[in-house]
Amino acid sequence: MIYRTLGKNMGEIPAIGLGTWEIGGRDLPDLSRDKEHIDTISRAIEMGYTHIDTAEYYGGGHTEEIIGEAISVFSREELFITSKVWPTHLRKEELHRALEGTLQRLRTDYLDLYLIHWPNPDVPLEETLNAMSEEVVNGRVKFIGVSNFDTPLLKKAVAVSKQPIVDNQVLFNIDDRQPMEELLPYCQSHEITLTAYSPLKRNSLKPSTEKLLKDFAVKYSATVQQIMLAWLLGKEGVVVIPKASKLDHLRLNLEAGSIVLDDDDTRRLDSLE
Repeated sequence: MIYRTLGKNMGEIPAIGLGTWEIGGRDLPDLSRDKEHIDTISRAIEMGYTHIDTAEYYGGGHTEEIIGEAISVFSREELFITSKVWPTHLRKEELHRALEGTLQRLRTDYLDLYLIHWPNPDVPLEETLNAMSEEVVNGRVKFIGVSNFDTPLLKKAVAVSKQPIVDNQVLFNIDDRQPMEELLPYCQSHEITLTAYSPLKRNSLKPSTEKLLKDFAVKYSATVQQIMLAWLLGKEGVVVIPKASKLDHLRLNLEAGSIVLDDDDTRRLDSLE
């Protein structure tokens, strides 16, 4: 496993995490495949995935329950668990209750990283971040951050938060590359880790992008998906959280961390339109 420095030397975060969206349902619980999901997460941890990303919204909370069952047989100290609070729970007391529910479902006393899932303009950002900072002091959260924040809002969060904002989790992949324009440079210059969700792109790639990726896959004896992850991981301060349900895909995603694209190939991928 490769690691990234979390925030301003706040510790380390595994650079390749396990995304869990749609495991155990979308916005509502789906219990039909619980045994399969628990087994997959357990096998992923045994394979080397120690960073697991989730949210209270996923599966109406059931995704956290599945993860809680899967991680219960492993040493908690060896895992890095991230969860996110939904925008309807950003008032102070609601956030404290939401975190309590998350911890109970995950069967843990603390989170390594707690993020605001989406901004809510109806709730003062300072109120939310003060509540999150209290949880750091209380020991129920190690670090705090945000998700889906653009650069101006991230700057505001940094300015008003009593605890360091160490991470911003955003959509970022070979086709959805908006963070490269302003957000990623800001995060890099202010030592804020950027976590890329949907790093493998859910929908079909642009034909021109797909062709170049296939060429590079041959050159590096890799898969197209591995090249996509390697491109992201080649950028300072970037962490990826791909989701995979098959063991072969989990293994391939993990192995992408050993692929280093040369400078010319990186520049070609960087310049795609």
